[in-house]
Amino acid sequence: MKSFLLGAFLILLIGIGGFAYRSAVEYSTQPIACPLDAEICPDGTSVSRTGLSCTFPACPPPNVSLANVNIAFAIPQGFASMALPDPSSVAAYEMASTSSSSTAAIVIRRYSIDASSTALAVIQQTAINPVSGTPAPITAFSSTFLGTHRFTVVSLERSGGTVDTAYYLARGTDVLRFDAIDTGVVNWTDPNLNISVLPARAALRKLLTTLVG
Repeated sequence: MKSFLLGAFLILLIGIGGFAYRSAVEYSTQPIACPLDAEICPDGTSVSRTGLSCTFPACPPPNVSLANVNIAFAIPQGFASMALPDPSSVAAYEMASTSSSSTAAIVIRRYSIDASSTALAVIQQTAINPVSGTPAPITAFSSTFLGTHRFTVVSLERSGGTVDTAYYLARGTDVLRFDAIDTGVVNWTDPNLNISVLPARAALRKLLTTLVG
């Protein structure tokens, strides 16, 4: 009888000890030491790993991540989200202005590349003047490097005080289009107008230098 009780006691003691050990390992009150590496956000700031799983938190504003198109970037100062203008749009931003006659907007669109098509064909098919509905002439095309990406630049519209320039980024299965739309440009007819300093155009170029994805 004594042997039986002693055996039962030992089994109970081992069980309690095992439970206590498992609890100490899984629910330790000691702080978890995460790796000291950091993730660099599009605007150049960094975030460190945190939490029980030691994952990186989302980058703080003005950084934005669009998971549906797998890109991230920093929104230029003064711009805020606006309603999407069409079904192809995945994001849109506008600059707050005290003037109702001039606006600055950035619109990001995504176009899929069909198996029988190419990125160039998609760019040519979508580079349409929004007012006349006519394709942009070949003279409206150029290219540039911003940040770590090469963009095809197309002048889509320059009429009635509106200057719309699109920056296309060709990827494996799709093409992203970033539009800089300035309206109320007083001297839009001036052939010497430096459109690179217009609010939307300057802001978009700054955004594209931070683009990741």
